[in-house]
Amino acid sequence: MNPTNPEIVAAVLFALAILHTFLAPKIAAFGHRHPSHAGLFHLLGEVEAVFGIWSGILLIYLFVTGGFKAGTDYIDGRNFTEPLFVIAIMVVAASKPVLHVAKLAVTGLARLLPVQRTVALYWLVLVLVPLLGSFITEPAAMTLAAFMLRDRFYKSGMSARLRYATIGVLFVNVSIGGVLTPYAAPPVLMVAAKWNWDIGFMVTHFGWRSALAVAVNATIVTSLFFREIRTLAATHDGTSEGNIPASVCLAHIALLAGVVVFAHHPALFMGFLLMFLGVASAYPQHQDRLILREALMVGFFLAGLVVLGGMQQWWLQPLLLSMSPDQVYFGATALTAITDNAALTYLGSLVPGLSPEFKYMLVAGAVTGGGLTVIANAPNPAGYSILKNYFDDQHISPLWLFLSALGPTCVAIVTFWALPR
Repeated sequence: MNPTNPEIVAAVLFALAILHTFLAPKIAAFGHRHPSHAGLFHLLGEVEAVFGIWSGILLIYLFVTGGFKAGTDYIDGRNFTEPLFVIAIMVVAASKPVLHVAKLAVTGLARLLPVQRTVALYWLVLVLVPLLGSFITEPAAMTLAAFMLRDRFYKSGMSARLRYATIGVLFVNVSIGGVLTPYAAPPVLMVAAKWNWDIGFMVTHFGWRSALAVAVNATIVTSLFFREIRTLAATHDGTSEGNIPASVCLAHIALLAGVVVFAHHPALFMGFLLMFLGVASAYPQHQDRLILREALMVGFFLAGLVVLGGMQQWWLQPLLLSMSPDQVYFGATALTAITDNAALTYLGSLVPGLSPEFKYMLVAGAVTGGGLTVIANAPNPAGYSILKNYFDDQHISPLWLFLSALGPTCVAIVTFWALPR
């Protein structure tokens, strides 16, 4: 490894950004002690702002040391499609008509299950919606599931243990639930076309394992907290959204479909977002507050990750290639916790001559570890932003999130690594 000075600086800033995410709640607490600077501490304590802030420092370094061209050339060489897409999909998927349709569908299915309604709803949100992410994309699935859990369960006064257990399972299930198709999960998307992985390949090699792990994870957490879930007071059951005309719901679903279909073409999906904003402003009586601020903050987070992550190849790729297939599975699972899982698989796609087993292990490990931290998988910041206000001090502890996701991650390890291939 012969890293350049900018690459070394980027690696140091990347490490500092990761440390910053763990210290964010403590930094935010300083705002209460120093009210004259509360705004600054609040900004520094926003997890969604962390990587954007540190990427800004990297850009300043590039402009100062390399000049205007060095900084602009680096930014122009980054791909910001994913942050832009997450902004668009969050805003549209979280609209009142889309959530209304999703809640009605889940509530209808819950009536068919031979268990108490609240328990059935909880289980279905953690199983059906993450698996739906294979078709509507993982960020859309995360947005829908987080809002449904927020409105039906988090607002009902869940215990701290159940709050963390739920978000741990949610993050892991969304990460592994998007692998039934080759286009919905970012780490799969990075390699699918280059390695000729079609839907048939994904279902036979990844899909059934994903469905099994998602169902087991949801069943375990539902069983462990069965009594508490059963007694949670109803807040929203999907039938109390008011009289939203079917035409409005269909228009929103069509716009959501447009964003999903053109997920890799920013000019098109951003056009659908602008069309959505026009429709929403035309029918304000059928809308709640649009989550524009939350979506923009999540996009800022992911864009910062793109900027900082773009200079980590010098140490990540040699590290991965030094491993055996089994080692790369656990290495990718661990590395995903400190860097976006799509970045790992992208680096693997640059290397020619990898064995089929190595390719499988790399992607399987990347999706397995996608729930361990807020930066491990692109949709996680969206779920964090939606649910954080229902945790103590309006922050989700990185340590408790990691510990809560550890059990569901072990279940994923059994299905993706331990079961015969």
